[in-house]
Amino acid sequence: MSEPLYTARATIRKVDGMHRRARLEDGTEVDFGVHGPIMRHFRIETRKELPLPVDYIVAATGG
Repeated sequence: MSEPLYTARATIRKVDGMHRRARLEDGTEVDFGVHGPIMRHFRIETRKELPLPVDYIVAATGG
């Protein structure tokens, strides 16, 4: 098996409820959680609507 080409290094911590904050190796911070249809479907009540982690994946794929 070959050596990995790239290893992502990030930490994720819980801020409150469904709110999570990821910190990338370069210091960039990204907040994520739940919003709209997901909240309604699972009957989640949260103080702040935030993008889902998959929203960032879709955006990165388009980038």
